[in-house]
Amino acid sequence: MLRDILSGKSSIDPGQLAGAAGLPNDPASVAALMSQLQGALKGGGDGINWGIALQQGQERAATGQLSTTDAQRAEFEQAFHIAALWLDDVINVAELTVVPRLMTRKEWVTATMPLWSQLSEPVATSISDSLTNVLTEQAPEELKGMLAGASQMMRSLGGTLFAMQLGQVVGQLASEVVSGGDIGIPLFSDQQAALLPQNVAEFGEGLDVPIDQVQIYLAVRELAHARLFRHSRWLRLHMISSITDFAHGISIDTERLESLAEGFDPSNPEELRDAMVNGSLIPPKSDAQLAALGRLETMLALVEGWVDVVTVEATSRLPRADAINETVKRRRASGGPAESAFATLVGLELRPRRLREAAAMWQAVTDAVGNEARDALWAHPDILPTSADLDDPQALVARLTSTAKGEPPVLDDIDQALADLLRDDNPDRPHEA
Repeated sequence: MLRDILSGKSSIDPGQLAGAAGLPNDPASVAALMSQLQGALKGGGDGINWGIALQQGQERAATGQLSTTDAQRAEFEQAFHIAALWLDDVINVAELTVVPRLMTRKEWVTATMPLWSQLSEPVATSISDSLTNVLTEQAPEELKGMLAGASQMMRSLGGTLFAMQLGQVVGQLASEVVSGGDIGIPLFSDQQAALLPQNVAEFGEGLDVPIDQVQIYLAVRELAHARLFRHSRWLRLHMISSITDFAHGISIDTERLESLAEGFDPSNPEELRDAMVNGSLIPPKSDAQLAALGRLETMLALVEGWVDVVTVEATSRLPRADAINETVKRRRASGGPAESAFATLVGLELRPRRLREAAAMWQAVTDAVGNEARDALWAHPDILPTSADLDDPQALVARLTSTAKGEPPVLDDIDQALADLLRDDNPDRPHEA
């Protein structure tokens, strides 16, 4: 059936299959889909061609893209300059040594695709493996030899389809984000801060706020995010490792895939489309995945909560900062269609669930011990606040306040038990002969 479709001999509408795969159903996109699948059919490679994802993402992002004008460059240069000065007054983290960039949507896709590919690879591999297993394990014994080549074809086709879908999602995401740190995770491999002027302008539409205030506010947020990851050099690897731990546990529900294959009607591919967009092919999360997801959500909330607190303080001079802050919160709470698509495609929500608690904790710490002691908590993962500190920030504040006063540290139950065991006057401790 696939060979007939790709050779044009089938009565099945390729546009329907493109729609089922979550790809645009227009003549140019369908032609590109057929070309890519034909290449996968002939190539038969084992790996996933992430170049296809990059190409798809760049093409999607370039649709409706506007170039940055010289006037905009001058405006944003001023905004970044003011933002850096205001941040210097409220944070104690290292300054950037790389000049902030202004990016088009296509440039954002190009710069971030390496990380999207890294995060998506476990799922793409699982899909390709599942397609191959269904084809070979469920075939009658007398046909398995004949299907040996077909299984390799399905692996290649599955990887190609996934790469094209990822490219479409990232390309769409490029029209929704306003900055490099907008998603929360560190998308750039270096200490790069970046804003997308076209998207910043669209963000400011309807706010009844002067555009220069919007530019400064978003520049403060972006610089704060980038400076934090430069200051805490362990943080990016720590966060990406948590995402990778989660992603490697993702598998595809083979039984659900088999059920779809048995009842698949090529002339009505909506069932396949529904399965791909509602996430039913990804089984419930394992205990190990839930633990990794909990660590990731806490880390995302800590980063975003800190950025929120320092941004509010740094932008206190802006007359309409409250209105911009409220828009940022609403936008983050609702997310965008591309984020939802990525969550379905990879099984990972990008928005931290405990952001409000994290921001409240950072504010309480700031009020109690000041900015310098607050930012010192980013020096090492062992001293960074935990999920328990989000539940009970006053216990964290008490420990930090005692330390600031030079008093003995306030011990929790576990630390107190260890201290009791190590005390020489503890009668329960066995003494050496």
